[in-house]
Amino acid sequence: MVPRDNGTPAARGVPLRHEKGASLIRQFALLALPLVAAACAPREGQFTLEGITAVRTACPAVAVPAGTGDITLFNPPSSNDLAALDVTATITKLRDTCSDVGEYVQSVVTFEVLARRSEAGAARDVVLPYFITVVQGGTAVVSKRISRVTVHFDAGQLRAQATGEATASVLRSAATLPPELRREITRPRQAGREEAATDPLSRPNVRAAIARATFEALVGFQLTDEQLKYNATR
Repeated sequence: MVPRDNGTPAARGVPLRHEKGASLIRQFALLALPLVAAACAPREGQFTLEGITAVRTACPAVAVPAGTGDITLFNPPSSNDLAALDVTATITKLRDTCSDVGEYVQSVVTFEVLARRSEAGAARDVVLPYFITVVQGGTAVVSKRISRVTVHFDAGQLRAQATGEATASVLRSAATLPPELRREITRPRQAGREEAATDPLSRPNVRAAIARATFEALVGFQLTDEQLKYNATR
């Protein structure tokens, strides 16, 4: 495990802007409802006398940390005046493809960068740095990789677009709940009994174990301190 990187937005406690409704902790959900028993055995996801179980995946949730999905370049760089605004860019359409097999769970994240420059001049390439960070339990940074995407402006054009890609790798054993804990969470509970009214996720040891086994892949622009401040105050 790579030591915690306290310089990243995720490690600083920066809130997250999630794609596809991804939550910080993917949990098992148990819902005890009195229903009439079906004639045949229930399939996964169907209601039963004991309730319904939501399936948990080892794939990391994908998100953009708030404040890192936009970047603004000034000319000269030392100025934050609107008259010096040069290029702005935004990360959008974040998608991931996860391979949930093998010793490591591999998640390939793709995204688009939409950019605009203040003046339509000659053809120009702008190189923008971005990062992908794997976070465990919502706070612990276990890996970080910085890459770059090149946005090409055609001559006379104000707008440009590019595609970026990053890969996150998570050790399967670290993202998998122990068998005994899985059995405790998912074991049948009959409506009307005292145990059915007790949420197993309310237990501190269960919540802590789920947090340890929960990972996120966070993608954003690699910003300077000044760029972070600008995004927070603009």
